[in-house]
Amino acid sequence: MKRKIVSIDETLCNGCGLCVSACHEGAIQMVDGKARLVSDSYCDGLGDCLPACPTGAIQIIERDAADYDEAAVAARMAEAKRPAPASDLPLFAGCPGMMAKSMAPRPATVPPSDASSTAPVTQLTNWPVQIKLLNVRAPYLQNAALLIAADCTAFAFADIHRRFMRNKVTLIGCPKLDEGDYAEKLTEVLRLNDIKSVTVLRMEVPCCGGLSSAVQRALQASGKMIPWQVVTISTDGAILEE
Repeated sequence: MKRKIVSIDETLCNGCGLCVSACHEGAIQMVDGKARLVSDSYCDGLGDCLPACPTGAIQIIERDAADYDEAAVAARMAEAKRPAPASDLPLFAGCPGMMAKSMAPRPATVPPSDASSTAPVTQLTNWPVQIKLLNVRAPYLQNAALLIAADCTAFAFADIHRRFMRNKVTLIGCPKLDEGDYAEKLTEVLRLNDIKSVTVLRMEVPCCGGLSSAVQRALQASGKMIPWQVVTISTDGAILEE
């Protein structure tokens, strides 16, 4: 029968994988670095994946296709939620910027004319840092102390590397600008890994409360007792509360 269904132009696909996350039915997967519709029966034709595509590679068309099979989708999604061995999970889905990797902190380059000064040291030890791009089974999450920071804190607080990022895995996000709720993904991070502690670094502005709330709900949902604290930074760079 003819019905509405997604169509993906692989020549326009840049392999970012955002449509995979946006599709609630698991109908789209990354194959050889490109997004592909894996089964007509998994696609409901509603197009939740369209706004997520930055290149316009996805559109809704009408063609002969198998009926949408809600029961098959439910079974598929239930299977996908079952824990799998870490060795079986890819650490990125096509986009090189999503590849999980650990890094050793290293000093920044000091200009020759200022060789006597103390060079700032970067304390970033993991990639990616965006919560939305994080693989919940990335190896660096095991036995980690987490810093979950609002994007703006890095610009407002000049000493963020030394004061907050040292010896921590850093994750960042903006609850006002990012779509969706971080709580579900953070719950998986806490549930699947032995997290030692969580520090939430937020701005004083009200919208940053969404970050603290997401972490709190994730901690509760994980069922684990993990030490955590919230540190608030003012818009002029002062620590207001910790």
